[in-house]
Amino acid sequence: MHLFLGILFAFIALLFGSPLLALLLGISFTLFFESPKELINKTVGTKLLQIGIVILGLTLSASNVMALTATYFPFISIFVILVFAIGILISKILRIDTRLSILIASGTAICGATAMAAISPLIKAKPKDLFICIGIIFLLNAFAMAIFPIIGNNIGMSSEEFGSWIALAIHDTSSVIGAAMSFGDGTVETAATLKLARTLWLIPLTIILGIFYKDSSNKNILPLFVIAFIIAIFIGPQLNFSNQMILALENVSSSFLVGALFCIGAQVDYQSIKEINLKTSVLALLLWLFAIMISYYFIKLI
Repeated sequence: MHLFLGILFAFIALLFGSPLLALLLGISFTLFFESPKELINKTVGTKLLQIGIVILGLTLSASNVMALTATYFPFISIFVILVFAIGILISKILRIDTRLSILIASGTAICGATAMAAISPLIKAKPKDLFICIGIIFLLNAFAMAIFPIIGNNIGMSSEEFGSWIALAIHDTSSVIGAAMSFGDGTVETAATLKLARTLWLIPLTIILGIFYKDSSNKNILPLFVIAFIIAIFIGPQLNFSNQMILALENVSSSFLVGALFCIGAQVDYQSIKEINLKTSVLALLLWLFAIMISYYFIKLI
């Protein structure tokens, strides 16, 4: 029965093509129908997301991507450093455990759950701490997917402005892509490119934390799909796709991304929500509000 409902909900998500609906259907599938989390393995959503992004890379122009990255990367770098530093400062004021504060600061500054999962073994964070932080970030991401497209449309942002803004302001890649898909008009290309450029900051972060905590056990510094995305950007133009083929690839990519959001939503359970505490939530919320404001300021400077 659970398998049938899962297939039905996933089909509805793909049929409508709405990233927010896909996420909500995934959450509903687990919470309201008490579906076992094992039915949809937690890695499925991640793999679908990565495949969708790599396929998207095939449709992009390498020269446009390089120009876009060159323009925005200095601002991305300042953003990451500033948000991380402010996060540590706020955590000191709130007297939050150092490991929790590093997890939240890293997730907000760089790439949400991916960054937190990558640095967790480096700083020897407890599984419970990682669980709490991922739960908080997930709730903020779900809210961001719903509200950011509304804000962007109401204040008249262009597709590049909106894509650039959410690439900085929203934590996880999946939610950045989801918000970009909801906004439309080619926003996904800008958002995906700059979000993955922001993800590159995982390299210096893990190196620094590895030295500081004297732990070199984590060898997987940069996600392989980021490398695959970069390769796809350079391969795509060489294949000389027709406009029809590019449109088909974009549709396939969109389907993978919607499916990924459904699977990611299906990983939420009551336990992950119950574990969230007030003080850590306040840190995450304050830091996110700062990230939203400073990223919007940077976008308007460019």
